[in-house]
Amino acid sequence: MNAMNSSTAAGQERKAPGRPRSAQADETILDAVLALLGEGQSAAAVSIEAVAARAGVGKATIYRRWPNKEALLIDAVRAMKGPLPELAGRSVREDLIALVQANRTARAQRHSKVTACLMPELIRDDELSRMYRDFIEPRREVTRQVLRRGIETGELRPDLDVELTQIMLSAPGMMQSIFHFNLAIPEERFAETLVDAVLRGAAA
Repeated sequence: MNAMNSSTAAGQERKAPGRPRSAQADETILDAVLALLGEGQSAAAVSIEAVAARAGVGKATIYRRWPNKEALLIDAVRAMKGPLPELAGRSVREDLIALVQANRTARAQRHSKVTACLMPELIRDDELSRMYRDFIEPRREVTRQVLRRGIETGELRPDLDVELTQIMLSAPGMMQSIFHFNLAIPEERFAETLVDAVLRGAAA
């Protein structure tokens, strides 16, 4: 896969001069990508032609918006995850629960199979993996900021390993959403249960 330069980074406005971009067309195209992946097609097997056919648009419509398939895939993942919540900033526990719940919305749960289909591609393809990390890093940084704030306010222990704690908060949710790894763990109040378990070791 070809590297994507900064002028064509995923998420930037991509349209030809004088051609207004349609939000409805964007959504239709991204939904087509997610539908193909959700049906079990690998990222490598998904083609621009197949996406265009599923979305009912021409290939030129897609290329006016995305410079290549990799950028399209990353934007599809972005649409699948949705925006992060506005954090109240009143307590570390409250903010961490909100962040965990943001990855467990009905839309995210509905598309858990898509994430599973993408995982082998992220392992095999260094460029796609880099693009995914570039997308997910700002989301991780929000969690880090909450943890650092907790250290500063005395809510969390001063020797807390922020990077490890961030992984501990994110990995279980992924395992449960994608693989239903442990059926003994109830879905109800999962975010609260997870955060409280982590805080038992992280709290000051």
